[in-house]
Amino acid sequence: MPDALTADQLYHACDADAFAFATTTELEPLRVPLGQDRALEAIEFGVEIERDGFNLFVIGAPGFGRHRTIEQVLSRREAPRAPLYDWCYVNNFDNLQKPRLLRLPPGLGKQLCNDMRQLVEDLLTAIPSAFQSEDYQRRRQQIGEDSQKQFEKKFKALHEEAHERGVAVVRSPSGYTMAPIADDKIVSPEDFEKFDEEKKAQIQATITEIQQKLQDIIREIPLAGREAVHRLKALNREVTELTVHQFIAGMEKQYADFPEVIDYLKAAKQNAIDNAADFLPESDGDGVEAEQVERRAREFHIYQVNVLVDNTEHNQTPVVFEDHPTFQNLVGRVEHVAQMGTLLTDFTLIKPGALHRANGGYLVLEADKVLTNMYAWEGLKRSLQSRQVTITTLEQALSLASTLSLEPEAMPLDVKVILTGEAPLYYLMKHYDHELDKLFKVVADFSYSTDRDDASSLLFARMIATEQQSESLRPLDRAAVARVIDAAARRAGDSSKLSLETEFVGDVLKEADYWAGKAGSDLLQAEHVEQALEKRRYRLDRIREQLHEQITRGINLVDTDGAVTGQVNGLTVIAFAGHAFGSPARITATARLGSGKVVDIEREVELGGEIHSKGVLILGAYLANRYAHDSPLPLQASLVFEQSYGGVDGDSATAAELCALLSAIAGIPLKQNIAVTGSMNQQGTIQAIGGVNEKIEGFFDICNARGLSGDQGVVIPASNQVHLMLRRDIRDAVAAGQFHVYTARRVDDVMEVLSGLSMGAADADGNYPPESVNGRVIGRIAELQGLYRKYAAAARGEEGGERGQDHG
Repeated sequence: MPDALTADQLYHACDADAFAFATTTELEPLRVPLGQDRALEAIEFGVEIERDGFNLFVIGAPGFGRHRTIEQVLSRREAPRAPLYDWCYVNNFDNLQKPRLLRLPPGLGKQLCNDMRQLVEDLLTAIPSAFQSEDYQRRRQQIGEDSQKQFEKKFKALHEEAHERGVAVVRSPSGYTMAPIADDKIVSPEDFEKFDEEKKAQIQATITEIQQKLQDIIREIPLAGREAVHRLKALNREVTELTVHQFIAGMEKQYADFPEVIDYLKAAKQNAIDNAADFLPESDGDGVEAEQVERRAREFHIYQVNVLVDNTEHNQTPVVFEDHPTFQNLVGRVEHVAQMGTLLTDFTLIKPGALHRANGGYLVLEADKVLTNMYAWEGLKRSLQSRQVTITTLEQALSLASTLSLEPEAMPLDVKVILTGEAPLYYLMKHYDHELDKLFKVVADFSYSTDRDDASSLLFARMIATEQQSESLRPLDRAAVARVIDAAARRAGDSSKLSLETEFVGDVLKEADYWAGKAGSDLLQAEHVEQALEKRRYRLDRIREQLHEQITRGINLVDTDGAVTGQVNGLTVIAFAGHAFGSPARITATARLGSGKVVDIEREVELGGEIHSKGVLILGAYLANRYAHDSPLPLQASLVFEQSYGGVDGDSATAAELCALLSAIAGIPLKQNIAVTGSMNQQGTIQAIGGVNEKIEGFFDICNARGLSGDQGVVIPASNQVHLMLRRDIRDAVAAGQFHVYTARRVDDVMEVLSGLSMGAADADGNYPPESVNGRVIGRIAELQGLYRKYAAAARGEEGGERGQDHG
């Protein structure tokens, strides 16, 4: 027979008097996560080992302190895992499309950025001043004068030659004119006509020759002008080079130990010399006021320094928690600005990604977020495999765009990546992506619960104190601590375990602190914890109330009294949104003459899950093996969860289904005031099931709503007794004899409770007492076997008569 449990066996209460402290203010905070020794050791190993591919994958459900533990381990790292640098992008003056990357000691990147900004401002002031100096103006004027004197000299020589030969060269607004002269006077056309033909021809020839020489001189003017321009450019270059060198020389000396910077400064100096005009005022009227210089300095993008990663203020290893790991948030991006309807970009618009910021340190990512962002996982793997970060657009990575864009120099990567995710996700990734093992060789698996004993209860109390102190909550007295520990055991679904869901504990403490404040209490007491737990249930209890109301109103049919053949109350658990509750469900069975098949109606209509179908097959095998081991079982039976309109899965109703089936076969009425839960194997042993507390409470609530009769109760597997952490009202009802909780080890125990009959023991001949359960089942099966033989013989005789008639 099943054992009836006492009220004390339904709840493992934490003894508050066993604690030596009065309130949590006396407790030392817990510095390491409780019950996570295995995961903590794995995290510390993964953090400390410096080998390729030894990145971390931390397995655990949300709310169990994964991130807090990672933060604690990383915060204890005193020495940086790798040298830190400032990373800067600067202009590549030889190829603007491919910006250069500079690696500098911490603080030097920002300094170089400021120095280059100051250099531009200095040049915007110094170069115009140099071009406005007296020496420059004198030399510039001298170039113009030299060119002018050269032509004046040639014009003078030509004028004297023409004068000697009787021709005057006259300059007019429209050009040059030749005319004959006599006695130093120009000969008028009338007088010229009076000359004889020979003289006129001579003068005309002279004029033509002089005109030719004049044209030769005029043709030399552009060449001479070009020479003057070259001389002016050389002068400008000389002045610019002297000015620029004056300012850059100090920087070259300052950064002499950094060849990359020296190369960049040389290229910048050459570019400034070649483009000195860019530093001159925009118009002749512009001066060199400070405001104008600052405005124009901001426009000189080509000399700016884009400090991608600044470690000036960082003296510890960087730890980056990226909560939105898109492809570009990981590897960086190149932004664009819109101007006149066109998108433009340059190296100053390169923005860092999480890999850049975490370089030399640790990057913590949530695996599910990485996988749900397009190409983020592939981009992360590519960076880890190549050990460098290449900034590219997602379109380029997927070969979806052919537009010209920047191709920044890749950054060398030295980072330890820590992925967090739940166990199913990890094993899916491990199954479908074989590169996971190569890149994440260390796995830290978080425990969901820890053993409950005096030592762990004290540690749990310290964990509560840590949360209370860190969140500035009211101190808890020891009774409140004990109540939180009991709640953690209930959360674990095991009276001998404590749930390590730190988020749940923290939320309960915060809610209890709220209710303590409402009550005007300076201490957080057990009644406040109880109120917080009750309010949490109440907020999510609407669906349970509606479902139970359907039962109490008789809409969903569940009997809690009387006895019915082929009908039993099973127990189900419904879970959603972190809330679970139990509810009874009617299970019915029918049995008749047939071919030995047990039909699972849930499976036939595709509402039954694989585990439920397995349970039905097990009970069918048990039935045939026990009651028809050496003979056919001519039985056609069916099983169903009545009024189930959704999926049914799990094998926790197997024992109840077998009892309903035995009842239907033998015609034995079953008590409806008893509900049953329990799995079973082929030998009839009752096995543990999940959600035992919620299932018991669900049936109790229905019975309590209809009025407790004193003979109501539930039967659970004996192996589930250790999981019991039932509500106080149920414990009180059991103590008063108004409700009962039975434990069973075999399915026979369950059937005896439900039927009120003995299962019966076989005598020496293998016969059972006729009025026992086994006797009545075997008797009915014998009747079915007789009917089967009768109908089989009749069928054979009818078939033989038909054959004889055919032969006749």
